[in-house]
Amino acid sequence: MERTCVTVLPGRQHLLLVSVFLLIAFVCATAASAATVNVDLFSDNKGVLTLYRAGSAGKHDTYRAYVEAEKGEQYGIRIQNNTARRIGVVVAVDGRNIISGKKSNLRRNERMYILGPHESETYDGWRTAKDTVNRFYFTKPGASYAAAFGDTSAMGVVAVAVYREKDVPVPRSRVYNREKEQKGAEDRTMPGEPGPRGAEEGAPGSLAPKRSGKSAGTGFGDEKHSPSIRVRFNPEAQVAERHFLKYEWRDTLCSKGIINCRFTRNRFWNDDDDAYAPYPPGRRWGRSE
Repeated sequence: MERTCVTVLPGRQHLLLVSVFLLIAFVCATAASAATVNVDLFSDNKGVLTLYRAGSAGKHDTYRAYVEAEKGEQYGIRIQNNTARRIGVVVAVDGRNIISGKKSNLRRNERMYILGPHESETYDGWRTAKDTVNRFYFTKPGASYAAAFGDTSAMGVVAVAVYREKDVPVPRSRVYNREKEQKGAEDRTMPGEPGPRGAEEGAPGSLAPKRSGKSAGTGFGDEKHSPSIRVRFNPEAQVAERHFLKYEWRDTLCSKGIINCRFTRNRFWNDDDDAYAPYPPGRRWGRSE
């Protein structure tokens, strides 16, 4: 019976262990960046908001998390492309496409923003024109943009669907006319400097708010300059992955047990002025003669 033996020379044990640990670290780092994109909510005052993971709803391509909303706070949606290819992202807030304002089903024929390889962008408002958006801000559902259209079907959810670009072979005989391409750029849409880019519905192109109740919504806030141009983008038929961020008021997250809101009393600072020493438990107390 053949046996294969591996001999570790003296002084090499440490090197072998280091190699194993490095391999494990590499595997973990690779798994952590396996998602096509990273999606975060970015508050004007607080920066990146903490995400409380909520599982994937049984689907490997679906990411879900809770995030805390604060009344009146303006926010943006930051998306990082982790791949070396262009991708399109359909973004919906409270169930409404943030470019067209229409009810969204996260499909490939909706308007979408385009991200270049390893590009990161923040989308912080409803697009009202080629060069303007109106800011997102947290408000009560009744004052939200979606509610203005009678749509409360996806209130309090930021949804992102990612589509990879379909590879289209370029004919060898094709010759590009640079001047023609530059002139045609006027008919495309991509937020500039360098800006988000985004897609027109049904076409192969892309378009490069007092706290009340237990729910939160997103309002139609102040206007902001946000230039854009249109770019061509042909998405694959199937969505690559989906991200759903459910934003809630703090007390709602507390009641759901998403965050630990239990008050811990300071043993050296008791705010109860009427507190007195209790009788010790377990026996009868009192001076006996």
